Amino acid sequence: MDSEAQGLTDGDLVGPMVRLAWPLVVIQLLQVAYNVADTFWLGALSADAVGALSLAFPLIFFLISVGGGFTAAGSILVAQYVGANDDRAASGVAGTTLSFVAAIAVVLGVAGYLMTDSMLGLLPADPQTVAQIVPLAGAYMKVFFLGLPFLFGFYVFVALMRGYGNTRVPMRIMAVSVVINVALDPLLIFGVGPFPALGIEGAAIATVVSRAVATIAGLYVLLWTGAGPTIVSGDLIPDLGRIREIIRLGVPAAAEQSTSSLAMIVLTAMVATFPPAVVAAYGLGNRLSSLVFLPAMGLGQATNTVVGQNLGAGRADRAETAFRIAAGLVAAVMVILALIAVAVPEPIVGIFLTADTAETAATMRHATEYLRIMAVMFVFMGVLQIVLGAFRGAGNTRTALVFSMVTLWLVRVPATYALVFVENWGPTGLWVAVALGDIVGCIVALAWFTRGTWKRSIVSETDAPRPRPADD
Repeated sequence: MDSEAQGLTDGDLVGPMVRLAWPLVVIQLLQVAYNVADTFWLGALSADAVGALSLAFPLIFFLISVGGGFTAAGSILVAQYVGANDDRAASGVAGTTLSFVAAIAVVLGVAGYLMTDSMLGLLPADPQTVAQIVPLAGAYMKVFFLGLPFLFGFYVFVALMRGYGNTRVPMRIMAVSVVINVALDPLLIFGVGPFPALGIEGAAIATVVSRAVATIAGLYVLLWTGAGPTIVSGDLIPDLGRIREIIRLGVPAAAEQSTSSLAMIVLTAMVATFPPAVVAAYGLGNRLSSLVFLPAMGLGQATNTVVGQNLGAGRADRAETAFRIAAGLVAAVMVILALIAVAVPEPIVGIFLTADTAETAATMRHATEYLRIMAVMFVFMGVLQIVLGAFRGAGNTRTALVFSMVTLWLVRVPATYALVFVENWGPTGLWVAVALGDIVGCIVALAWFTRGTWKRSIVSETDAPRPRPADD
């Protein structure tokens, strides 16, 4: 096993867990850098271009989430097999996951391209939004869907390496990919030198090209190095037994992600009934929220791996300790970020709105209010991700699905409708409903987690060898 993947199932826990988590936080930061770069340059182009991204991404994510669930299943299985000291089974699962998700990516990419106009047509948008923003969103989505296999390829690579316990190599590849994207964005959006001015389509092309480079590098690591699961050519041939296991875990995970993205589509449809300034503020606020989300996402993914490997090794006590450490760390970080958001929201929002127009000023006002209200939920949002990460690491993908649905479908969506259309709170109702969803979801999920029914390995149900004994 690679040296960076050692130390999760025996000895000190805090150090190895932090070493696993910080590259994941950086990876999430780099992931958001894609979106921030697009938002920054498109914000300089027009507020409508920023609004187009806010309409496009929920629809894009809806299709991406289907394959994302099976990617998560591969990560869970790899982590538990590594914990059970069966690297050959881990590599076999990794190869099957790679080929299975690649096939799904091609199908979804074609379907997404063909369905772009139909999906956008379902949004009950304000007439001005339809005229100004929807065509831009369609242009972005079509390019994005054509490049979907490259995006999925890198997602699979990161997930498999995370399950193995090596997060630094994906971080380095991601950094190279972001540099390429940041360099291409202004060239393709505005047209510099020999490059044509492609506007919002240029941002999509920059993302696809940079992801393609990352996917090629990731495949090289998996197929020709020992830094992660060592996939040989035979592992890429679909194995029906492994596919069944991936589907068993992946369907709830895919359902979690797809129902979450469907909720975001419903919410976006409600947001689209507002004028363009509110739509743009919603998209901008969500992107700022994704920045705050970074520590929680990184630590949640680390919790997924540490819980999975320790349950695979028969160490439920260490799995629970890992959860407590991660929850404490993320709560501390989120308190600091919340205080900053409340204290100086205008300068933060202003970074991404540089065009000097009346519409930009209105977007600034709405986005500032959104950021202040969101700050209330930061700690709850962070701890919720740690709880869900622990559930997933244990293979309880159905449980994670339930609490994701509680957060969005039982709280956020109904609260948005009630506050906006019944109580007539206007844009403020949109922002308050976002905070309510994560607050309630966190409290309910944490209460269920304390029951302790998640503490068992799923690879014990297979022919995996007995866990290696702990050294401590």
